[in-house]
Amino acid sequence: MVVDGQKFYPGELASPELIAQLANEYRLAAAELAKTGRRGEPLSRAPFRMAAIHAIELYLNAFLTAAGRPAVEIRGMQHDLSVRTELALAAKLNLRKRTVSHLKALTRRREYLLARYDPAASRASELNRLEATLAELAEKVPAWISSHVDGN
Repeated sequence: MVVDGQKFYPGELASPELIAQLANEYRLAAAELAKTGRRGEPLSRAPFRMAAIHAIELYLNAFLTAAGRPAVEIRGMQHDLSVRTELALAAKLNLRKRTVSHLKALTRRREYLLARYDPAASRASELNRLEATLAELAEKVPAWISSHVDGN
């Protein structure tokens, strides 16, 4: 979008707190969508997967924004959770090894695209691993932001 001759990207001025709140809304939506999944029907789990992966990406975006990364740089990462994870770790986000491994695997297996275009793919994460990764980020990112932003 161009406003007064300058390019403007929606969300470019969003605060880390606002991005984390948006991530939380997607986490809550994912939890509701998880209830609609049916055993043995991978397609019924696709909406949950998509919302959960998007929430994970938003939590990492919130963290990176709070850690001082510019929005244009974060946007340039597209849906690469591996790069976001490495930068978050370097900025001292403390995550469990299994969570770090899973975040990198999400990118390696291209799960964002699988959830959108091939939701029945057998190489997708186990649902409980996806939920655990999301839960850890939902706990740690807002806590880190509240203790590091605004001079705290």
